[in-house]
Amino acid sequence: MSDAAVVVEDLEIHYGSRVAVSGISWSAQAGQIVSVLGPNGAGKTSTIETLEGYRKPTAGHVRVLGCDPIADARRLSSRIGVMLQRNGVYLTMNPRDVLRLFAAYYEHRAVNPNELLQRIGLGPVATTPWRRLSGGEQQRLSLGLALVGRPEVLFLDEPTAMIDPAARTMVRDLIAEQRNNGCCVVLTTHDLDDAERLADRVIILDGGRVVADGSPEELTTATGTDGITFTTDSAIDVGLGTVALGAPVQVVGSISESAVGPGAHRYRVNLPASPQAIALLTNWLADQGRTAGTIQGGKRPLEEVFVKLTESAREATATSGTRPNRRRRSR
Repeated sequence: MSDAAVVVEDLEIHYGSRVAVSGISWSAQAGQIVSVLGPNGAGKTSTIETLEGYRKPTAGHVRVLGCDPIADARRLSSRIGVMLQRNGVYLTMNPRDVLRLFAAYYEHRAVNPNELLQRIGLGPVATTPWRRLSGGEQQRLSLGLALVGRPEVLFLDEPTAMIDPAARTMVRDLIAEQRNNGCCVVLTTHDLDDAERLADRVIILDGGRVVADGSPEELTTATGTDGITFTTDSAIDVGLGTVALGAPVQVVGSISESAVGPGAHRYRVNLPASPQAIALLTNWLADQGRTAGTIQGGKRPLEEVFVKLTESAREATATSGTRPNRRRRSR
């Protein structure tokens, strides 16, 4: 871990008698996006706030670029970027002025604020006060403020929350660009699609412990089956599908009755992921007038892996009375 951009080692965080984080260890390298996931109360916010220097650990230690986030705060502050889910921008300031103000804090390191304003898609609202921006526009400005100092380590909290699909693609591209430029990005999100698309490595926390650690590919493949997972634009009759395909069809993932689009409904059929089986599936969907979205064989979506792992962790805790610490390591 000595050359890592971010180090978490035997970290414990207590709030009185409650243990929020219990002895976790992980690290992140320069030029890597690490997504820290977990249900509410898993310990991820406490961990990230400790890395950002807002919270003192009860035990263990953290390092960011070799520095203690609290003791070395002044030396470290110009080298990191922090995007908060709720920003503290002055309500009457507009995007152009606040980007210029923050750029002035970094002197020669700063990104040109006018160029950054265009990159985050806020040129048309450059002179609109913060309080009159939409939630998505405020979120993009928060990202811009985290990027203006060319950070070596970037902490992002729900970067695509409240953002429309077109702007979401732009934000994802900006985040990937930071990684490609050698920045270490630590991402916390409830949007599992963001994590699966962006992260080089995913760390899943539950009950204050690490329950999984690996690349999205490793995690989704390791918990996969020989079945085929597929999405459709509208709901199908799983009974008819089971008869037509000659294998059980199950509903998986989160499905909304009002959802539309080729990825709105997710299923699995217990067939080997052969070309013949996939052809059988797509032909049957076409006969039913359904449009297929994604078709995957041999692995599960990250959302399903996340739900399974966190549910298993809670079941193990309830059964044994102790917190589990199962992990997959990715070096």
